[in-house]
Amino acid sequence: MDWKKVGIFALGTLFGYEGIKILSSKDAKKVYTNGTAAVLRAKDTVLAQVTTLQENCSDIYADAQAINEERAEKSECEECEDESGEKKSGADNKKKDSEK
Repeated sequence: MDWKKVGIFALGTLFGYEGIKILSSKDAKKVYTNGTAAVLRAKDTVLAQVTTLQENCSDIYADAQAINEERAEKSECEECEDESGEKKSGADNKKKDSEK
C-alpha cells in the first residue's frame, strides 16, 4: 500500500470536513448575506442604467426618423418644383452661373 496516497486522501478529507464547517459558520453566512445584498444593489443600479439607456435610444431613434421624413418631404418638394419649372435645385443654379 502506498502510504503517501493514503496520507493525501486523509488530508483532503480533513480539509474538506473543516472547509464545510467553516463555510457553514455564522461568520461565513454573514459574509454571504452581505455579498448577496451587494450584488442585488448592483443589479438594481444596472437595471436603472439600462432603462435610462433604452429611453435615450428610443428618443434618438424617433428623432432620426423625423429627420429622415423631413428630408424625404423636402426632396419630394424640390422634385415637384423642378418638374413645374418654377424653381431649380442648387446644382442647376450653379451650372447657369458658370455659363454666364
